[in-house]
Amino acid sequence: MNVLFAAVFIVSAALLLFAAPQEFLPALLSAASSSSALCLALLSSYAVFCGLSALWEKSGVTSALSKLLRRPVKRLFKSDDPRFAESVCMNISANLLGIGALATPYGVRAAQLLDGATHIGENRREYALAVLFTLNAASLQIVPTSVIALRTAAGSAAPSSVVLPILLSSAFFLALALPCTKLVYGAKRRLPAREKRGIAIRRAET
Repeated sequence: MNVLFAAVFIVSAALLLFAAPQEFLPALLSAASSSSALCLALLSSYAVFCGLSALWEKSGVTSALSKLLRRPVKRLFKSDDPRFAESVCMNISANLLGIGALATPYGVRAAQLLDGATHIGENRREYALAVLFTLNAASLQIVPTSVIALRTAAGSAAPSSVVLPILLSSAFFLALALPCTKLVYGAKRRLPAREKRGIAIRRAET
């Protein structure tokens, strides 16, 4: 990704220097100023919710939430590790609030716990990782905090008008993505069994 962004910047800078060299420096300074303003606009919302997440973790709210959702998490991911349930709960909570940067560390922690789990088999671990990825790629967003902050920074007259469309579209894609994941991995699990039966039939025939 770093290579891609560097290539885009170099190509864009070369084209601008060729087409309008006098506009290169003003465009560079303007972009830097806009980026700084955007970072400051996002900082307030991220500071609030990152601070809240740390408080939830230290006060035991996260642990209580993971206990409450342990059964659905176990049913969805086929894992009963309490640390994994806690990370998944925080990951889902951050995604519901539309804070992808806060959801990512918890998602990575959950994936690491799954990767090092010894109480589940390889197929089940692979399926759980796929479900975790699906929940993050097509996450349900009730309050798209980051989008609202970006629209506010851009001077939108109604920055929160996107709440309902984002809620409906994210719910639709999540409802579509989870069954597709289950279908794909269900077929993948059935394939070795069919191959074994086919080998057994061929051996019996010979």
